[in-house]
Amino acid sequence: MRCPYCQSEDTQVKDSRPAEDGAAIRRRRACPDCGGRFTTFERVQLRDLIVVKKSGRKVPFDRDKMHRSLDIALRKRNVDPERVERAVTGIVRQLESTGETEVASDDIGHLVMEALKLLDDVAYVRYASVYRNFREAKDFQNVLGELGDPEEE
Repeated sequence: MRCPYCQSEDTQVKDSRPAEDGAAIRRRRACPDCGGRFTTFERVQLRDLIVVKKSGRKVPFDRDKMHRSLDIALRKRNVDPERVERAVTGIVRQLESTGETEVASDDIGHLVMEALKLLDDVAYVRYASVYRNFREAKDFQNVLGELGDPEEE
């Protein structure tokens, strides 16, 4: 693993332990050249996923980008980061288990909405306002109605 500080390719693993309920390995590393310390995560990746945008453009799936979007929706909400990580891992597993290498961005957005509905109602509404491109207050009322009725959506 290359050192993020000095780019040396000779880094050493100092500690390894399971993370994300055993779905990943967290490794503490040190660089003997510059003395820098950093953490890496190793995860199983069943297949490379390609996201098909609404415009038809195709981009590689980015787990970290999806995680950041959840973090933005959950900003200043009291949700355990471990629950968020489990949600992200669950979404990725769902996407990988479909057997498809290409996935529509709408499908990812829908899975994120489902996860947020279980994590935090306010974050769900925040994400929905961007994902569904709300234009007026009535749009917020509609999504709040969905929260009251779990059969909808």
